[in-house]
Amino acid sequence: MHGAKQRPADAHPSQWVLIAPEAATDHPKTPDSEPLFTKLRNPSTGEATLYLFNSGAQQLFEVKAFHEEYRSWFIGQTVQQDGRLLFVTPMDPLFLILYYLIKADKEHQGKFQPLDQVVLDSEYPSCPLLLKCADVKQYIHHVTEEKEIGSQKFHKYSQEKTLKWLKKKVNQTVKALKSNNICVGERVHAATFISGKQITDTKEDYVRYAHGLISEYIPEDLSKELLKYLGLPELKSPAPEPPLKKRKLSDVPVEAEEDYTKFNSTNLKTKKANSKMSAAQKALAKVDKSGMKSISTFFSSKPKASK
Repeated sequence: MHGAKQRPADAHPSQWVLIAPEAATDHPKTPDSEPLFTKLRNPSTGEATLYLFNSGAQQLFEVKAFHEEYRSWFIGQTVQQDGRLLFVTPMDPLFLILYYLIKADKEHQGKFQPLDQVVLDSEYPSCPLLLKCADVKQYIHHVTEEKEIGSQKFHKYSQEKTLKWLKKKVNQTVKALKSNNICVGERVHAATFISGKQITDTKEDYVRYAHGLISEYIPEDLSKELLKYLGLPELKSPAPEPPLKKRKLSDVPVEAEEDYTKFNSTNLKTKKANSKMSAAQKALAKVDKSGMKSISTFFSSKPKASK
């Protein structure tokens, strides 16, 4: 395209191409409440992850990127080097708040605290916006125990309540998978290296697959506890199938500690000499070799000349 402007290779993209629901891009009611892309702590790994708050931070959205090498976008008369395609999907903010509740429970030995003192992170200043999301205060009891003193509420993490809440999430995910006719059996078995002639989706397959999806949003320790709470047996790798029978090269296994030169024994040479010779080998054996040098003499070191 003539006249297209190309951004410098090291330029930071000022725009992205994304697919998002209308709720994520609603016009702000006030100038200071525009949609906000921000980094927050991933509830599973604790690493920085990109999220989106909609207008007024009423709803949280997860941002996933589809990326391929050597991909760019032509936008108007410009070439955008960042060729990623971003997908924006709604996310329950309780998952991110849960990370801080667990952390505070370990640091303060189960002490009741106001939420605004728990959901704080010096590395992620946008973290308190999670508490502004709609319905957080209404549903926070699913993962905490509450105490109310006067007009102020105090909370602490409850693993028992959290596991019940997560089980509901798993059941909702299973229902969504089935209603959308998504087959999960092959994926579950492939992830655990189980082979079979024909794989059919069982109830356990759906629950295990849903557990895997939910585990992407919770710490590893909690994921293991949820696995037990769901009553899922621990998967064990099956015994390997016996290999095809092969002709043995030696009845005695060759190990590193053994002397490999024992295979160059006189018995081996005698055995080779007594083996059946081809017609060409017989003809070569009849040739007069007197006066001929062995081929090995051409590669041996030359004797030093006497002084």
